[in-house]
Parts: sequence; C-alpha cells; structure tokens
Amino acid sequence: MLSVRGLQAAYGASQVLFDVSLAVEAGQVVTLLGRNGMGKTTTIRAIMGLTPAIGGDIAFEGAAVVGASPDAMARRGIGLVPEGRQVFPTLTVRENLVATAANRLNRRDPWTLARVYALFPRLEERHAQFARTLSGGEQQMLAVGRALMTNPRLLILDEATEGLAPVIRAEIWRCLALLKQEGQAILIVDKNLSVLKRLADRHVVIEKGRTVWSGDSGDLERDAELVRRYVGV
Repeated sequence: MLSVRGLQAAYGASQVLFDVSLAVEAGQVVTLLGRNGMGKTTTIRAIMGLTPAIGGDIAFEGAAVVGASPDAMARRGIGLVPEGRQVFPTLTVRENLVATAANRLNRRDPWTLARVYALFPRLEERHAQFARTLSGGEQQMLAVGRALMTNPRLLILDEATEGLAPVIRAEIWRCLALLKQEGQAILIVDKNLSVLKRLADRHVVIEKGRTVWSGDSGDLERDAELVRRYVGV
C-alpha cells in the first residue's frame, strides 16, 4: 500500500531526513518510533507532501507520489491526524466532521456522522460546541473522526496520545484496535511501547533521520533493550 525507500527531506538548507524506509501493507498497523527530534513528524510531512522530499521514493497503491500536493494525497486515500490535532477552532464538532468529508473510494460502508458518533459518543454529546472549547482529548477524538470521514485507505496518526489523560489515551487505543479489526491500515507515531506491541504488526525506528531498526512485535520483544536505547522510553 505505502512504500517509502531512502527518503530524504530538508527544511531549507537543513537536511533532516537522510535515509528513511518503511512500508505499510493493506490492513496492517505499523508504528514509527524514535526520540523527539529524530525525524518522525518530518517523515509524515514528506509522505503527505507538506515538506518536499529531496531524495528517495514514495509510492502509494503502486503509484509514485513524490512531489504530490497534500490535497492530492488526501484524494488518493490518506487521512492524517496531525501532531497538535489542528482542528478548526471556530467550527462546531459537527462542522469539523463534515468540512472535509468524502467517499472518493466508494466504500460500501463509508464513515458517516452516525458511525463516528458511535465510535466517539463524546463527540455526539458535544456536536454543537465549537472545537476550541473541547478538552485536548476530545479534540484528538475529533481529529481522528475528521480523518475517518474522508474514508481513507491509510490513516496516519502523528503523536496519537501525547499529552492526553490516561482515560482518554485508553479510549483512543480502544478505538484504534476496533479500526484494526475492521481492516483499516494505520501508521502511528507514539511512545507507548506496551500498547503498540499488542496493537501493531510491524515497527520502524528512526534515529537522526535514518531507519535504524524494523521488525514485528516479536522482534521488538527480543530486541527490547536496543529499541529502548533508540526510543528513549
């Protein structure tokens, strides 16, 4: 589904990514791990076309997409839950959900308001509230729901549970587990290894803009000390 090979990216004259490779197959959950500042968010931004790639290859559903614009990537079927949530603060919960809603892939059972509200009942309770009045956890639920309303082939979450209260983190993980059961392909950036080991099929670790380790959850258990050294948790 998604294939990234030898990805390089820079902000102006400052190169941040030097050799990042990862892959997400249909129905897989894959994690992108590493300490802060190692290039995880830049990798996601480069995949989405938000930060230009200066080298390497990105393919989605077999098509080369290096240089594609963010809106083109969304139309191809990638839904992004960005770092910091970035919900539309002056729109209501309902307006946030429908603002970018689409079923371009003609899914037989598309994500609708009713399905998102069933996944996150708090959003239905607050459907008329402005997004800026929600708690951080509720905004994260809204960001996930908004991405699902685009009916993506691949869902990407950057810092899925960072800064959230434990009860909200548990709710996000519960919902991601349900999405996996439904066959949703997911790429996750997060630091909660104990949960990620149970949820994800494969893990990729980057260090200073390079992929330095990859494997499944069994490999993660066997190489726990090595991975912990790179991830710093």
